[in-house]
Amino acid sequence: MKRVFDIVLSFAGLLVMSPILWLFMLLIWLQDRHCPFYIAPRVGRHGRTFRMVKLRSMIVGADKTGVDSTASGDKRITWVGHLMRRYKLDEFSQLWNVFWGDMSLVGPRPNVQREVDLYTEEERHLLDLRPGITDLASIVFSDEGDILEGSKDPDLKYNQVIRPWKNRLGLLHVKERSFWLDLHIIGLTVIAILSRPRALCGVQRILKKLGADTQLVRVAQRRDPLQPYPPPGSNRIIESREPSMTVTGSNTTHLDHGQV
Repeated sequence: MKRVFDIVLSFAGLLVMSPILWLFMLLIWLQDRHCPFYIAPRVGRHGRTFRMVKLRSMIVGADKTGVDSTASGDKRITWVGHLMRRYKLDEFSQLWNVFWGDMSLVGPRPNVQREVDLYTEEERHLLDLRPGITDLASIVFSDEGDILEGSKDPDLKYNQVIRPWKNRLGLLHVKERSFWLDLHIIGLTVIAILSRPRALCGVQRILKKLGADTQLVRVAQRRDPLQPYPPPGSNRIIESREPSMTVTGSNTTHLDHGQV
């Protein structure tokens, strides 16, 4: 049922969004006379790499800087890119990936290989499902760029304050996945575009219904500043993004060399 649902909605979404997608494709091309698409290698289900289609929101060659996390003030983002990112329009082209089966409408967001290489054994269960366009974490951390803004090392800060909770939300979805949960998340994603506070309240109701850990519920409210915390499956706060990372804590925890 989930796959049929993905095919029908992704096809319908492409039809409905096509005028807007064509408009922004033209704006991106007029901006620098380069391809409006960014074909991004990402790690999908069972660790298989696929090519994710995105409308290009950054300058040509932005990925060559080696920085994967994007702060709101990132100079690589173009003026058209800022407009698209504000309304998540650059994500709609991923409906192609949903239609072809690389992704699902709802599921853990796909990551680059460098990040998956840092996954713990527990986090690797995020690869049990097809990656998605949206999930609970996409709503809770829709302001990811603002969280990382001003950071000297956006990738490290992402791993310290966002990844621990984003991946816990993803693992909860993997464990409790259902067609009806997917419908709720899609509905909340639409609500989040109009009112993020209302969407966060909806996330709270889902987390409590699923019996989520009280600390995860509290963090998902997003009322308090995010603090560094160990990722799922570890008791150490990440201090380096290298596979042989050093971490702080009391005990040594093995980290599987995957990607975020």
